[in-house]
Amino acid sequence: MQIVVVVPTYDEAENLPKMVSALFALPLDLNVLIIDDNSPDGTGRIADDLSAAHPGRMNVIHRAGKEGLASAYRQAFSLLVSGNADAIAQMDCDFSHDPTVLVEMAKRIESCDLVIGSRYIPGGSTDVRWPFWRKALSAWGSFYSRAILGMSIRDMTGGFRMWRRGTLQSMPLERVKSNGYVFQVEMAYLADCMRSRICEIPIYFADRRWGKSKMSFKIQIEAAARVWYVLWKYRDLRSRRRATGGN
Repeated sequence: MQIVVVVPTYDEAENLPKMVSALFALPLDLNVLIIDDNSPDGTGRIADDLSAAHPGRMNVIHRAGKEGLASAYRQAFSLLVSGNADAIAQMDCDFSHDPTVLVEMAKRIESCDLVIGSRYIPGGSTDVRWPFWRKALSAWGSFYSRAILGMSIRDMTGGFRMWRRGTLQSMPLERVKSNGYVFQVEMAYLADCMRSRICEIPIYFADRRWGKSKMSFKIQIEAAARVWYVLWKYRDLRSRRRATGGN
């Protein structure tokens, strides 16, 4: 199985070499696609050097400015759905997502259309160093999203995922316009509306080892407000699913 791992970057100079090394050490047939938003710390240059050191296994897209995580994934998916990979994975560069979990994801994707690394199913957890308020806010975000959208997925906002390429290819990706972390919610909801087989595997979500976190309270509140728009936006697909016997 050939897998492309998409890793958006912005100021990840400390993390990127370690992440690339960890990915290529896995017992998987994988390529890496880095999408860098013109990082001031030189991440893009480092990505080019790493690509040269791994010819044929790593590609880099340089963007003019800080366009964001969601925009990076939209660009990557649009590019890769017409490629030859069997699966497309998305993950952060800061080691909050353990790259070794990709091995289990690769096994599960054989029987699923989307595999989500979940913090909120049995066996999953968040960083033990997180204060209570941060754990509560994170858990509330997923609970809030799935309650509004009527979904059974426990980790709606998690960004560690693996997709079948054919699944992404069959989805109307041109309709996905969300930015920020609600992008993950919208993609999961759209997949559910399309009757995709979604499964979750437990992960430990660690705080980043190096660099500065880009998450904020404001970002999460804005994402919560956008969930209602997602519900309204795909009412046609949800109604069609119900009309044909779905939930």
